[in-house]
Amino acid sequence: MSIAPYAVQTATARGRLHPEAESPSRTPWQRDRDRILHSAGFRTLQYKTQVFVNHQGDFFRTRLTHSLEVAQIARSIARNLRVDEDLTETLALAHDLGHTPFGHAGEDALAAAMGEWGGFDHNTQTLRQVTKLERRYFGFDGLNLTWETLEGLIKHNGPVDHPTGYVARYAGMLGLDLGCYAPVEAQIAAMADDIAYHAHDLDDGLRAGLLCLSDLAGLPVVGDALAQVRRLAGEAEPPRGGRDMSADMRAELQVDDRIRHETIRRVINALAVDLTGQTRRNLEELAPASAEDVRRAAAPVVAYSPAMARDNGAIRGFLYARLYRHWRVNRMTRKARMAVESIFSILAADLSLLPDGWRQQAQGTDRTGAHRVVADYIAGMTDRFAMEEHRRLTDLSVPG
Repeated sequence: MSIAPYAVQTATARGRLHPEAESPSRTPWQRDRDRILHSAGFRTLQYKTQVFVNHQGDFFRTRLTHSLEVAQIARSIARNLRVDEDLTETLALAHDLGHTPFGHAGEDALAAAMGEWGGFDHNTQTLRQVTKLERRYFGFDGLNLTWETLEGLIKHNGPVDHPTGYVARYAGMLGLDLGCYAPVEAQIAAMADDIAYHAHDLDDGLRAGLLCLSDLAGLPVVGDALAQVRRLAGEAEPPRGGRDMSADMRAELQVDDRIRHETIRRVINALAVDLTGQTRRNLEELAPASAEDVRRAAAPVVAYSPAMARDNGAIRGFLYARLYRHWRVNRMTRKARMAVESIFSILAADLSLLPDGWRQQAQGTDRTGAHRVVADYIAGMTDRFAMEEHRRLTDLSVPG
């Protein structure tokens, strides 16, 4: 299938900061995707929190499984809109590379600790990860991703009105206009992120017992999906059998699991179908002849319909009130924040406690640079490593 004229085109790709010979068998964005998949930062996402800290259960989403789910949704939407699937997938896979251990709790702790030293946010950290912290090649630091991939990562949330120092400097090196939108591929990746975390956080909340199905009945989109599935479940013969509980009890649990899975699947589909339809209408109205026309549009072209945007806002509000601020989540969030604060304060006060490599970097720069090295070190930790490092630094019974 040929891609649309408003898609990013390989013929007009702007290359890489450090020139490299093109691959005879892969497009530039296929190479970017592969570099991300093989990166250290991508591997650590397996043990980084989405909502629930990694050790709380084997079946909850991590940043890695979330990123894979975002990529699947994004690629499907890209195919329907006839834009470059590989670039879209690349951006979806890379969008969370800058996340700290313990999710937003870790980010909040590092942002507060770095307040005097240039601040911290995970979008800037993603750029640092792919342009500086990955060290795999002789010719350069980072992954030397294409201009188009870096643009999409920098503008994950749209035009950048108040860039951090690192983003501003790197955008200057790229000749990247921060004030305009990203192309359709990047906008799809960002909206697929929204679809995935709303649907899957509902799923994990139900699985954890922090939410129950009856809580969802009044939610727009979700309540409709649940009602459809309940009708379907009433018509189906539930599976029977099992040795550890009565057949009736096992059948009831299996039906609840099926109801949960079917409901979440329908929520994802409803959001993706609406997004695709509204985006088509937006593209027809704008009639862009190139990706540059999309960049210079007055508003993003990838969007929900007004009605779905309101409904999606209601889902977001529900998740904040009932899941993200649940007392059990709050307790774990507080402990996680305290652990990151403690690690940072100890290491920033005594750089000699940093491991080899990190210590040399920190001691070879000024105080601002040293604090940034400490933040980079912590941001790259998994949940499990951060917990172990906290014990090594604070518990006399644990060897250093």
